[in-house]
Amino acid sequence: MPRHTHRFVETYTGLVGFGLDRPTDEHTLAVYLQKFSDDALLKLLLPRLSAAELTEIFDLINRLMRRHMSEEEYHRLFLKEG
Repeated sequence: MPRHTHRFVETYTGLVGFGLDRPTDEHTLAVYLQKFSDDALLKLLLPRLSAAELTEIFDLINRLMRRHMSEEEYHRLFLKEG
């Protein structure tokens, strides 16, 4: 059984647009992130990114997780340990 899920993008039927209100912004970001992490899209996009772009994305994700997640949440939700 897969440990990772991407169900939100498959079931969300609301507005996808940014700047209207906080709930719509959160939903839009969830849709974009789940679409962005699609295997076929990443296979196409990753080789086209510069080294600086790869570093920028990696650093942003890590900075946000360190700022907003506890150690336990990081291990449980990101690393899927335990």
